Amino acid sequence: MISLRQLRYLEALATHLHFRRAADAVSVSQPALSMQIKELEAELGVKLVERQPNSVRLTREGKEVVNRARKILTDVRDLLDYAQQMSSPLAGPLRLGIIPSIAPYLLPRILPTLTSSHPDLKLTIRETLTEPMTRELLAGDLDAIIIALPVHDPALTSEALFTDRFLLARQSCPEIDRDKRIRATDLDTENMLLLEEGHCLRDQALNYCQNLPAPGKNTLGATSLATVMQMVAAGYGVTLLPEICAEAEVRDDRVALQRFEDPQPARTVGLVWRKSSPRKQDFEALLTTLRSLVEKF
Repeated sequence: MISLRQLRYLEALATHLHFRRAADAVSVSQPALSMQIKELEAELGVKLVERQPNSVRLTREGKEVVNRARKILTDVRDLLDYAQQMSSPLAGPLRLGIIPSIAPYLLPRILPTLTSSHPDLKLTIRETLTEPMTRELLAGDLDAIIIALPVHDPALTSEALFTDRFLLARQSCPEIDRDKRIRATDLDTENMLLLEEGHCLRDQALNYCQNLPAPGKNTLGATSLATVMQMVAAGYGVTLLPEICAEAEVRDDRVALQRFEDPQPARTVGLVWRKSSPRKQDFEALLTTLRSLVEKF
């Protein structure tokens, strides 16, 4: 009889493609994991993996079994979540993903109140980019994620949390009127500094500038907003900065912030979860708490 343990071990092996690393991920010995995979292959009557000296490769049949195993494991997690929700809403483990352009600015403002208002909540935070985080949500490795909307996958549902307006950050000089509203056509896209590809914040900035000349060849591909802001302060260019980041990132007198004319460019930040998840009551409670907190800033 196939066991959930075997499916979890197979999922870990498919993720790491290495027996030792997979064994470490599920906290068992390498021989134990290898034996369970062999027993699973015997039970199914198909070869799932090709064993190589320093790695593992899934067979065609193995890839199909892994896809089905992941769906089964996600359904099992949802079943456990359902039981947990019925016993106590917004309690127990909750794996929350947040993108890097939101996490360090939102979390310090919400975590103290969230943990005190829901003392039985065991929150795990995962910070990464939108695309891999969405895949983890669909696979059941995360329960919910906080990202910039919209989402287009029909298996996901979302609710808006707050609107985050964009400001223009530029090197300060005596001639700048910080109270003057600026237009998109005022932007010097030849000196636009952006995060590297993969960050949704980069895509949002490019979308706002889509009717302007493309950013120049000297455009910076940074991995963090802190790096971008240091480049702005040094006079290497300008950038679009989300308002939620301004207090933390603009502590340098060499940087000036200006607002745009209405309608101001902005992103909508929201909470996203799987439509199939039984934890809707938990997510609604989380939404209520988060919305009450973000209204204060």
